[in-house]
Amino acid sequence: MKGQLRRGLVAAVALAGIVATAAACGGSGTSSDQAKAGGKTELVVKTFGDFGYQDLYKQYEASHPNVTLKEENIAQLGDYLPKLQQWMATGSGAGDVVALEEGILVQFMAKPANFVNLLDHGAGSLQDKFLEWKWKQALTPDGKTLVGLGTDVGAQGMCYRRDLFEKAGLPTDREEVSKLWPTWDAYLETGKKFVASSKEAKFFDSAGNIFQNVLIQQGDHTYFDTSNKLVIDSNPAVKTAWDITTNMVAAGLSAKLQMWGPQWNAGFKQGSFATIACPAWMLGLIKEQAGDGLAGKWDVARVPGSGAVRGGSFLAVPAQSKHQKEAAELVKFLTSPEGQLGAFKAANNFPSSPQAIDDPAVQGFSNAFFNNAPVGKIFSESAKSLKPVYLGPDNQAVQDKVGDALLALEQGKLDANAAWAKALDDAKRAAK
Repeated sequence: MKGQLRRGLVAAVALAGIVATAAACGGSGTSSDQAKAGGKTELVVKTFGDFGYQDLYKQYEASHPNVTLKEENIAQLGDYLPKLQQWMATGSGAGDVVALEEGILVQFMAKPANFVNLLDHGAGSLQDKFLEWKWKQALTPDGKTLVGLGTDVGAQGMCYRRDLFEKAGLPTDREEVSKLWPTWDAYLETGKKFVASSKEAKFFDSAGNIFQNVLIQQGDHTYFDTSNKLVIDSNPAVKTAWDITTNMVAAGLSAKLQMWGPQWNAGFKQGSFATIACPAWMLGLIKEQAGDGLAGKWDVARVPGSGAVRGGSFLAVPAQSKHQKEAAELVKFLTSPEGQLGAFKAANNFPSSPQAIDDPAVQGFSNAFFNNAPVGKIFSESAKSLKPVYLGPDNQAVQDKVGDALLALEQGKLDANAAWAKALDDAKRAAK
């Protein structure tokens, strides 16, 4: 999921080529009935969090004078998903473009007829503009229907507080910090040193956040196998991630905060924790919650273990849209390499386009709030070493239950055995 990320400025020069291309592909966007009436076509885009599209919308409207764009945004993915499910089930309310987070994509891929096949609108020629695995995620197994086009990937980093590290006697230089934790075991040992010296902060924010990052590195699937069978109790990757995480909890490293809750949000400004595993899209949220007073005190190092991806989304056109052609052209524009560059500059949403990843604007991008960390290079290294992980149709529901069990453990409400049993039982009930 994406947080409420801040927007930035999109360079018009970088977008000029794709705007012209979209227009040449018929993207002027008037439906026949509205063209006769002399009106404009309004395209409604449904999103969650911040996709960084505000300046891109302006660019598109400027080159498509007969189109107006309206974004209807719901901040949290957990609030967005049930509404999206309702819109798709009832056949109304979804607008013209919807965002599909990778964790929920699978359940919608089961009914591709609910979406416009983007291959029918020329998207097939764009395949080389996306990471191969990202393209295939939204393609039906028979290769005949493309449900969506990729936006970002949640390339991983580890964000940390330089000032808290310094007080604890730890290195503060990001290269030296990265060397502290080549593995999660090393991260645990570093955390023990930190909490032994720190009286004001814990080492990380939440067991649930750490668990998700460890789990995603353990194999090619998590709670479900590729036949969508729940395997939480038989996939060793889940128990391995659980044990690594609970060892950290037992060592007193966790601030025991519930992700996305008010105390978690406040923890950024209050200095409740010194590190947080951060996908690229989380940088804007950290800046927003921490406030300008902490600029330069946050920094970004490499994530322990192998590179990983957590989160990332797609744009799709619901079959219920009355402006399918125009909506498909907008999707192609927003997910183009140039569009992804714009979204990266605006909201740190890391591109799924190889061309955008290798662009000097990404490779050379640094983030002033995070002590001028070269986040483009850091996240590029993570993205290039990542491997796709299969997430089942009820992945989010199961993840929520596992997170609840971990929170009960770290808050002392359950011991390790009882928490694991609760995670398994609740997951089985959540998986439909």
